[in-house]
Amino acid sequence: MRNQYRLGIDAGGTFTDFILADRDGGVQLFKAPSTPHDGTLAIRAGLAQIADATGLSPAQVIANCDLCINGTTVALNALIERTGVKVGLLCTEGHEDSLEIRLGHKEEGHRYDAHYPPAFMLAPRHLRRPIGGRILGDGREHSPLDEQAVHQAIEYFRAEGVEAVAISFLWSVRNPRHEQRAAELVRAALPGVFVCTGVEVFPQIREYTRTSTTVVNAYLSPVMARYVARIDALFEELGAHQPVRYFQSNGGLAPGHLMRERAVNAINSGPASAPQAGLAVGKPFGIDNVITVDMGGTSFDITLTNAGRTNFSKDVDFLRQRIGVPMIQVETLGAGGGSIASLDSLGMLQVGPRSAGATPGPVCYGKGGSEPTVTDANLVLGYLADGALLGGSIRLNRQAALEAIRSKVAEPLGISVERAALGIITLVNLNMVNGIRRVSIERGHDPRDFALIGAGGAAGMHVVRLAEEIGMRTVLIPKVASGLCAFGQILSDVRYDQLTSLSMRLDAAHADLALLNRTLAELRQQGMANLREDGFGDQASSCHYTLEMRYAGQIHECSVEWQEDGLDSNGLGALIEAFHQRHQTLYSYSEPGSPVELVNLECSVIGHLPRPPQPLLQAPAEATVATAQGQRPMRFSADGPWQATPVFNGSHLLAGQTVCGPCVIEEDTTNIVVPPGWQACLEPSATYRLTPVA
Repeated sequence: MRNQYRLGIDAGGTFTDFILADRDGGVQLFKAPSTPHDGTLAIRAGLAQIADATGLSPAQVIANCDLCINGTTVALNALIERTGVKVGLLCTEGHEDSLEIRLGHKEEGHRYDAHYPPAFMLAPRHLRRPIGGRILGDGREHSPLDEQAVHQAIEYFRAEGVEAVAISFLWSVRNPRHEQRAAELVRAALPGVFVCTGVEVFPQIREYTRTSTTVVNAYLSPVMARYVARIDALFEELGAHQPVRYFQSNGGLAPGHLMRERAVNAINSGPASAPQAGLAVGKPFGIDNVITVDMGGTSFDITLTNAGRTNFSKDVDFLRQRIGVPMIQVETLGAGGGSIASLDSLGMLQVGPRSAGATPGPVCYGKGGSEPTVTDANLVLGYLADGALLGGSIRLNRQAALEAIRSKVAEPLGISVERAALGIITLVNLNMVNGIRRVSIERGHDPRDFALIGAGGAAGMHVVRLAEEIGMRTVLIPKVASGLCAFGQILSDVRYDQLTSLSMRLDAAHADLALLNRTLAELRQQGMANLREDGFGDQASSCHYTLEMRYAGQIHECSVEWQEDGLDSNGLGALIEAFHQRHQTLYSYSEPGSPVELVNLECSVIGHLPRPPQPLLQAPAEATVATAQGQRPMRFSADGPWQATPVFNGSHLLAGQTVCGPCVIEEDTTNIVVPPGWQACLEPSATYRLTPVA
């Protein structure tokens, strides 16, 4: 029985998803209501469900797991809800306001809006303390650290009840001595206070980005540490043989001790596992270009993977906080099943970003919601069944949804309820299509070259219409769609990212290849040391490099991936050519005659874990025709009639069976709408493949 299972847990805002995979290829999905105040309660509830299904006690299940993985929204929620800890910042004298100045940046659409409010400061002005002393851009000390100012700041922080201290000085990436000494003094004087430095959290150039990233990390890490301590204690109590692994924003796993110190790496912990799941879903079809969309109750998350490599973001504004560390690019929209439909001041219909969430939820839940939502519109149009039981406890009420749409949308606009519901669906779909365009077309990718992977409980009712709108012809929806991120977790590897800055002209006359190769080797050695501490040998690991480069005189860089451990003169030429091509892809032009500069280096070291076998459905010996379990009226277009539409029970469909639209396939945790002109085939990989009818 030992090591029979692998368990993935994705703690979302509404539900916590559990994927239990066994060594025979079996995959089971479980859901429990999330308990944000104490994540262990939701985990205990999910383990109780697993115990009922397996006939084993929760302790036996955990003891028989080779790996337990936790993806969590704890850091994200703390940032959204502003429930992090009280942070003090030590910064170079004269730079106390760089966080507020924000390089003069205003978010897109608000550049000329004088009434747009300033960003919330995680470290308020009175807790940003100036420290004398200066390191120059070449690493030389211009003036010594003012330790007296550090001691004065410490006493002020003590009096103010500061719980975390961020330290970020100019040019610490060239010489970290001042930051390290200040951290030593703070840790000695305030032993119960969390301390982190810029050179530890984000050791690359750009003072504002480094300072902001360090402050975000200080703000969130004590919250994450408390969460990790509770989760680790629970699994130790249950007899886990391996430490719990936590999912990082970079798509890799990390042990709890690292997450306690680097909570900034866990902000996108949940949706960051979607690309790995999307690749696994596409693999049986020979597809490694995938766009994965995850539509839950509140949000719609989009990720893109091209040729097996996922888009990453760095130096981005996340909830108006600048974050420099590499994260899987997740485009998040306020477009979930609970997104509220309303009329704006001009009488125009809008959907989201406000959400009814889980409480009170959509009107059809009967839990006190009064504003119509996307879920209410799907119910009115027949895509969900009146009286269906959601999550085992919520019975859907179509009449309540219909009345809410009638009073809040249809009557004010002078249209029918059906047209209003279709308008809600059309508008939320267009919002989602625009998000898909942002991660694809605006990053140099043609979405028609990709398969669209549907994930989340609500995506199955929308995903085909999204594909139609953007010209995609293959949609894949696995049976575990509503728990796809938890599924992606059990397929992921351990990953460590090592960062540094290295300024250098990349041409024969100026490039110092010996220094460049030495720096690459040092980054790799740091990452390998982390992996060895984690129990990995060299043979179970790999690494790749990302070099951030630009044309001389440019402000911003673009990233070029590099697989080799070093560079010779031929490799340098290939690297420069790769940069020109990348620049052409991103910006539609390149300048082969212009000199190229190296700015930053990144080395990603990956410890590869054995993966559980994928689910496989047995196809019947003879082809059979799928039989609908019933039908109900549905509406698919504003001008079209109500249609008596077949409804199929997904648990009764067999591998190889195809159903043609219009129809609905009802799975235990999601519904899949197959509109007119499309067909769905249940493939042996336990995935529905939806394609236009030829």
